[in-house]
Amino acid sequence: MASVEHTLPLRILHLEDSLADHRLTVLALRESGMSVEMHHVDILADFLTAMANMSFDAILADYQLAGFTALDAWRFVADKPLSPPFILLSGAIGEAAAVDAIRLGIADYVLKDQLFRLPHVISRACEVHHARTQRELAAQELAQSQKNLAQLTEHLQDSIEEERAAIAREIHDDIGGALTAIRFDLAWIERHAQDGSVTSHAHAATEMLQHALGASQRIMKNLRPPVLDQGLAAALEWLARDFEHRTGIPVNLSSSLRNAELAAHLQLVAYRTAQEALTNISKHAAAAAVDIDLSDAENVLTLEVSDNGQGMDTEARNKQQSFGLIGLSERAKTAGGWLDISSRPGRGTSVILSVPLNQDTAYDPRCAL
Repeated sequence: MASVEHTLPLRILHLEDSLADHRLTVLALRESGMSVEMHHVDILADFLTAMANMSFDAILADYQLAGFTALDAWRFVADKPLSPPFILLSGAIGEAAAVDAIRLGIADYVLKDQLFRLPHVISRACEVHHARTQRELAAQELAQSQKNLAQLTEHLQDSIEEERAAIAREIHDDIGGALTAIRFDLAWIERHAQDGSVTSHAHAATEMLQHALGASQRIMKNLRPPVLDQGLAAALEWLARDFEHRTGIPVNLSSSLRNAELAAHLQLVAYRTAQEALTNISKHAAAAAVDIDLSDAENVLTLEVSDNGQGMDTEARNKQQSFGLIGLSERAKTAGGWLDISSRPGRGTSVILSVPLNQDTAYDPRCAL
């Protein structure tokens, strides 16, 4: 017999109603050099009890037993996650029945008059089971890791939006208020100064101050535009006109929203998607025109931002440094939607956000910032 060595004893559950056959099986395994701990049961109730209370590396089962078959035991094992390999060891099973059993998920079968094959079959079944278990555990860990990453992404996005809103409020309340007060003082000085040089300096300072006020308002609106309170369509209209003013690229905005009361977090997701898409266009697209389409047809919120620029190839879209596109995709997932990017070199680019509206889109106070 071929020698099969194991550093630890294999725990094997043997379902066999013939004590003599059980002893022959134990002898064959030990003579092969395989270290095993055998647990013998001969009725289905004891089998179920052993499976419920103990752990095993493999199961051996005769096919035809008193009042039931190995398939009855297998049906119990098959329902359990990461169950040990189940091997038929029988002298009363035909080739066709054995093949059918393997199709059901049973690991293998060995005839009782070929016990010399059993150590190898057990070893191979345990190796396959171990590899499958490791793959399943790795898949579970990956799924959990992806879930944790999605939760972290959502938390970071919430934190970023909260920080944006806080900074915008501070700019409006503190910096904006202080700059406005200084403007009034400069206007007073300009009206009452007797020295022409003082008046000239006050006038120059007023112009610089006006520039600072404009910059602060622009930064505040980019952080969290107040126009969002008027609805998504109005916010996108402001964003489009601001983009035109800054870049000189005309934007055609088409909106067919029927639901004006979209949840705040959906409006914010759509707005940030459009904002990032327009930023990418201004930096990379070399476009002459931009189209923005917004709709909620078929109960799906759809935002498409397309340009007629130079487009992107697949490699550019998939590069690891494309954090803007990755962020948009993750943001879409947190809203229960998805992001599609369609682009060909020389044919422009389309960024499409789709979010089903038949999910829970209740008001989220974290997003009303």
